[in-house]
Amino acid sequence: MLNNLDLVNVLVLDIETVSGHKSLEDLSPEMQYLWGIKSGSLQRKANEEDRKSDAESYTDMAAIYSEFGKIICISVGVFRRDKENGKLNFHVKSYYGHDEAKLLLEFATLLNKHYNNPKKHFICGHNIKEFDIPYICRRMIVNGISFPEMLDIYGKKPWDLEYFIDTLNLWKFGDFKSFTSLKLLCGLFEIPTPKDDIDGSEVGKTYWEQNDIERIETYCKKDVVATARVLLRMMLQDPMGFEVHDI
Repeated sequence: MLNNLDLVNVLVLDIETVSGHKSLEDLSPEMQYLWGIKSGSLQRKANEEDRKSDAESYTDMAAIYSEFGKIICISVGVFRRDKENGKLNFHVKSYYGHDEAKLLLEFATLLNKHYNNPKKHFICGHNIKEFDIPYICRRMIVNGISFPEMLDIYGKKPWDLEYFIDTLNLWKFGDFKSFTSLKLLCGLFEIPTPKDDIDGSEVGKTYWEQNDIERIETYCKKDVVATARVLLRMMLQDPMGFEVHDI
């Protein structure tokens, strides 16, 4: 699997998202109404005892919908080889903060400068084809930001997007019936879990109630490192065979 992949051309990423506002009442009346429509469709699919009010569902679920959420952190990791001994290193960096437009611009600048050739470069993540990449693209549109070459995917065929390496899809091997979490793959491959502090369900509370974005940034970087280790394991290489350094 991926025998010809040169890891130094791979950018590994993960994003963290939260609701666009702390509570439903902070939205404009029109967006509150539109969330009510969205929430209604979601609640119809839930069991009666699990149904929530529009305000509760906004707090719990708005983050996963790019129309109602926002990105607060994009963490990336890149592989490098030591020139003297050839040892693999992994360097991580985060773009994060309360200003979504600013961090998206910084991320776009990274892609434009260093990962701008779809025929050479790759973007890797867990479930990036269904979540991270579409979310980033939609939020770039909302913030009026031009797409870097690697994200300018409108009209492209699926086979033109092979530079997106999705570890979830790799593990499916064509099976579309189930979702396999990054945490489960880490457990299976005996890779240290990135969920040793908070997990995705706690990001909103950590952001809006505890105002601890640094904790979220640390968690996001751990996801990137774990994804890189899963990728190496799927390539039948030692997943622990690299050192991690902050940029």
